[in-house]
Amino acid sequence: MTKALVTGAGGFVGRHLVTALMERGDDVIAADVAEMAAQEGVRSLRFDICDAEAVAEACGGVDVVFHAASVVHTRTTNRDLVFAINEGGTRHVLDACRVHGVARLVYVSSASVVYEGRDIEHGDEGMPYASVSQAPYADSKISAEKLVLAANTDELRCCAVRPHVVFGPGDTRFLPAVLRRARAGQLKYRVGGGRELSDFTYIDNLVDALLLADAALCRGDAGGEAYFVTNGEPTPFFDFVGRVLAALDLPPIRGAAPYWIAYSAAAVAEAVAAIRGKPVGQEDGMTRFAIRYLCTHHYFSIDKARRELGYQPRVSIDEGIALTCRAILAQPPFSTMSS
Repeated sequence: MTKALVTGAGGFVGRHLVTALMERGDDVIAADVAEMAAQEGVRSLRFDICDAEAVAEACGGVDVVFHAASVVHTRTTNRDLVFAINEGGTRHVLDACRVHGVARLVYVSSASVVYEGRDIEHGDEGMPYASVSQAPYADSKISAEKLVLAANTDELRCCAVRPHVVFGPGDTRFLPAVLRRARAGQLKYRVGGGRELSDFTYIDNLVDALLLADAALCRGDAGGEAYFVTNGEPTPFFDFVGRVLAALDLPPIRGAAPYWIAYSAAAVAEAVAAIRGKPVGQEDGMTRFAIRYLCTHHYFSIDKARRELGYQPRVSIDEGIALTCRAILAQPPFSTMSS
């Protein structure tokens, strides 16, 4: 039986991954900085990824680590803390894997490692890392991914999976932020032309890719490699959001705001957040990084993942939106509003 450790197991990706590993028959250790709900058959550990000793202890006897722990922070503040978690935490995981002879490491990276604020159309793994700083999050994910891929050896096989805009039931970041703005009447306008294409990744497809990456490492393949993983269905961002709003019977987006106005508003919002000391990880979509993202094409080829991992998205965007909205409607405030 494979013994698997999942860091960031209390997060959106981590929780779905733990369930999939249980279904695979693994002996699963779920680790997170926050308290997690008990899950039958899963050993839960609570520790900070910045605590090297705790990370090392958790890796004892483990066959594979799925490293999903990170903080998403696209404002320009708190750079040192973001790096301590995303890059420093990854160093601790790699060191612990080496000490305990862990055989495999699958790193949950991000497509933002190649984003420089310009259009990306059919981007592939031949693209260089971004040379222009966009946000502490993207910069720290670049540093962490470099560490992971450079650590690949015959003894510790490592690879990285790069999803883009992950969504699905249980999402705690992307769609909740969109819906908060919609309910507050703050989502009346799209930004820019609204036709820029974005990739999206349904959560089950990402989890499939992570398991396939581990299987490839077991075969002796994929070591030292990075893979873009998305639904492979580039869609205008605000079309995607509009479909979600319609499914939830929320007011539609009716107008457009010029890029320069949205970018200026985001700059002001970031300045206010800095003055107020807004904590790391609390994102609302009003950052300059987010506005640039909304106004550029960013979609990627998944041919390498298909070819080398056997990846095939099994849940389409249409299906994914339907499943996600069904789950949202079953939860407060929607369930109480409809009763």
